[in-house]
Amino acid sequence: MAHTELDDRVVAFLTEGTRTGKVAFVSASGRALVAPIWFIVDDGVLVFNTGADTAKGRALSRDRRLTILVDDERPPFSFVQVQGTAEIGEDPADLLDTATRIAARYMGPDLADAYGRRNAVPGELVVRLTPTKVNAVFDIAD
Repeated sequence: MAHTELDDRVVAFLTEGTRTGKVAFVSASGRALVAPIWFIVDDGVLVFNTGADTAKGRALSRDRRLTILVDDERPPFSFVQVQGTAEIGEDPADLLDTATRIAARYMGPDLADAYGRRNAVPGELVVRLTPTKVNAVFDIAD
């Protein structure tokens, strides 16, 4: 099913456990690249942090279009693909907030503050992907 927004079932899938996202972007040479990310869903957008000098960060400085895929590799298999346009921020308070919330999801509440502070440093970016198209396929093997 294709949508332009994250509906309740998609959000539930995206936020279950510690599934990683796979973000697709185009390198300066024109090659398609994919990298794993930790992310959260916040107000209908996917949010992650990355370094400005990483391949993702450099790609975003050229082209704000991204695709993120999140899948469940266990039978009956499901996936959500979110295509969209990213907004990038460097506000230190926003960076600390998002890095800490992302760390809480993936490392647990006891380590969230330490990982949030470690990841909220100068040169890091807050990336918010606003969906323009959402493809979701649940229970493929059923």
